[in-house]
Amino acid sequence: MAHPHNDAIAKMPASALIGIIEESKMTYVRENLSVFLHESQIKLLKQVKKHEKPHHKRIRAKQFEKAKKDDLFNVHLGLYLKKYQKLERLGLIEIDLEPENGLEYDCRLTSKGAETLDEIASLESEWEGVVGIADDEREVLKKLALDSFEISYKHKKNREFIF
Repeated sequence: MAHPHNDAIAKMPASALIGIIEESKMTYVRENLSVFLHESQIKLLKQVKKHEKPHHKRIRAKQFEKAKKDDLFNVHLGLYLKKYQKLERLGLIEIDLEPENGLEYDCRLTSKGAETLDEIASLESEWEGVVGIADDEREVLKKLALDSFEISYKHKKNREFIF
């Protein structure tokens, strides 16, 4: 017997299909990860790794300097700091509240955080095998991702978002 959602999924637009695929990957990772993390915590942990790069630190320092002039900056700062502190309590990152790089705070992965990111990457790769992504399909997905990325990248750059 066919799955009851087959007909509904067959009629969905591509954007909805992408959401289903992302949710499946994230569910697989979360169910098999050795530490319990919410989806947002996994994304934030990946951001910490990205933000460790010197290029991203310089960009963020410039953006923080501009953002300090806005009253919402302290609200933003407090909200994000709380999210990072949860990762710190789990021993995945360390927070430096007085960095010397022009940022209000900075985060870096601990060895446990790096191991957890490696485990996440391994589970994501394992998930690809479970759902049966073929090499030719991966190439189509890469092209879609590159074409899609340009839209969000230009938007963030135009809005001067903190990367």
